[in-house]
Amino acid sequence: MHLKTSFKNLLSAFLPLSVFILVSCGSNETSTANESSDTTTVTSTVENEAFTKAEAVLNGTQPDTTVSGKASFTEDNGKVKMTLDLTVPKKANQSVAVHIHEHGSCGDMGKEAHGHWNPTKMNHGKWGSASFHSGDIGNVDLNAEGKGTLELETDLWSISGTDTTKNILNKAIIVHGGVDDFTTQPTGNAGSRIGCGVINKLN
Repeated sequence: MHLKTSFKNLLSAFLPLSVFILVSCGSNETSTANESSDTTTVTSTVENEAFTKAEAVLNGTQPDTTVSGKASFTEDNGKVKMTLDLTVPKKANQSVAVHIHEHGSCGDMGKEAHGHWNPTKMNHGKWGSASFHSGDIGNVDLNAEGKGTLELETDLWSISGTDTTKNILNKAIIVHGGVDDFTTQPTGNAGSRIGCGVINKLN
């Protein structure tokens, strides 16, 4: 009888201890899983921010025409995406041509940017056609307030590396007063240069 009582007492003492050990192990496993999940989230966030970025802030080059806007560039996985936001109140409800020009200077009313950027020595034309300059962005339609947006994604541009046939850094974005006819060589008969901005890499 004494032996049975002692065993019962021992069992009573052991059971709570066993439950405590099991609960503690479960908590550690949950904590480890949460820590692993947090690490994955942080790593993913860092990878998503590892883009190369550049932008060109656009300003007017003519005293009688106000031009403002920005061309933003993001490079990821070998492609560059451009988002162009443009405002030209004087050209409301019209279209204006936008090109990348070969030199990163907006002096002398944009003339210091020289001609269209054309590293592949192609004829001028519409983007995506059989022949076009790498800088032939095209026409931007403006609304009743003179505002317009254009997006373009391509593997023909880069904002990193040393490939001069692709790198658009330190080139100028030129806004023209007319529309590009995609035919006239080598300019598209797009009119005077009313806006300009230089493409600079962002840190």
